[in-house]
Order: sequence, then structure tokens, then C-alpha cells
Amino acid sequence: MDNKVVLVTGSSRGIGKATIIEFAKKGYNVVINYKNSDREAEALKEELETNYHIKAIVAKADVSNENDVKDMVKRIIDEFKHIDVLVNNAGIAIDKEFEDRTVEDWKQTLSTNLIGTFLVSKYVGEVMMNQQEGRIINISSTNGINSFFPTSIDYDASKAGVINLTHNLAIQFAPYINVNCVAPGWVNTEMNKLLPEDLIEEETSKIYKKRFAEPSEIGRVVCFLASEDADFINDEVIKVDGGY
Repeated sequence: MDNKVVLVTGSSRGIGKATIIEFAKKGYNVVINYKNSDREAEALKEELETNYHIKAIVAKADVSNENDVKDMVKRIIDEFKHIDVLVNNAGIAIDKEFEDRTVEDWKQTLSTNLIGTFLVSKYVGEVMMNQQEGRIINISSTNGINSFFPTSIDYDASKAGVINLTHNLAIQFAPYINVNCVAPGWVNTEMNKLLPEDLIEEETSKIYKKRFAEPSEIGRVVCFLASEDADFINDEVIKVDGGY
């Protein structure tokens, strides 16, 4: 039997990269989706194929662009014939003071984080429904459950929307596709490492585990939801925040 195939959007770095590495370790063929990071995506492809002896392809596509998404899905099917797991990870955050927030900021954030998740789910979902099996795991955030920083108001709204979208997709794609959501808290990504030290210290003190998560810890939860052990977990939102 062919290796299972996973598409992880926004997987050239951060949580997406860590997640796709975890899938490669488990023998999945992988699709590395990215928008701008050509060099990082190609380097990751080489790393995964060398270290884990799987097949990797890179797929440059803006998830908020419907034609890009359709072309990406067609290419994956041409290459692998099936898609077993979709991880909707691609997302952006534009932090600004509330009074400086613009409509364009909102449009950009919602287009990538929410509309992008919908578009990729729509077209990959068609493939999975034809297969009569599949897993979709959406990456939201604890910011989509509780809001703490008005500087992230549009990001928080988009991630709350991803949770609601998860519930709707679980209904739409029943009974063949399990649709679940992972909501990370603070994670040691490159972006978060650039936060002010006093903010990192303050937020760390609120976490019961007294540290940020490593990206691989999010990736392993995603892999669990894609596994046979999670066959009867559907329409669920799992917080991965160390307690907060």
C-alpha cells in the first residue's frame, strides 16, 4: 500500500514545519505548502527525504487564493493520487495597537487565517469525500477561545472563526471525514522568541508548566488526531497550552 499523504499548509517554518516533520517520522509522504519561503521549503524537502526516506513535494500557493488552492490540490492528486490528512496551519498575525488597526489589516488576517482554511478544506474535502475517508485538523489558538490582548483583535476573531468552521465542516463531511481543531497557547516559534523579554516572563508565569510549548509538542498532538487511535474523536477542540 502507498504511504499515506499529508498536506500541511504554511509548513516551511514554525508549527507547520514541526508538524510535517512529525508526520515524516511516521512514514507519511508530505506536501510542504508555503507562500514566500522558497529556500526554506526546498531545504525542508531535502531534509525530510534524506532523513526519513519518504516522498516530499513543495507546493507554493496562497491559501486565500482560490485558483492557487485548486492548482495545488490538482498537483497533489496528479503526484500521489490521494490525500489522507489535511492540516490547516497557514496563518498570519499583525499586532498593532487597537486604535491603529485598519480594515485592510482585518481583511488580510481573515483572508489567510479563516477564508484560507475554508478554501483548502473545501477542495481537499472533495477529494476525501470521494475517497470516503480522511482527516482534517485545523490549527486555531487559545486566543480563539479567550481573548487577552486587543492588539490581536482580528487574529483572535479569525481563530474563533476557525473553531466555528471546524464544527460546520464536521457536519458537512460526516461520516467520512473526521474534522478536529488544535488550539495552541504560547509556543516557542521564531516569531514569539522576538517578543519583549518582560512579556515572555509575565506570560510564562501564568502557564502551569512554566514554559512555552515546543512546536513539536503541537505537531505530536496533530499526528495523534490523524492516527487510528483517534478514530472516534470528531468535531473536537483540543487546547495545548500547558494550563494557563
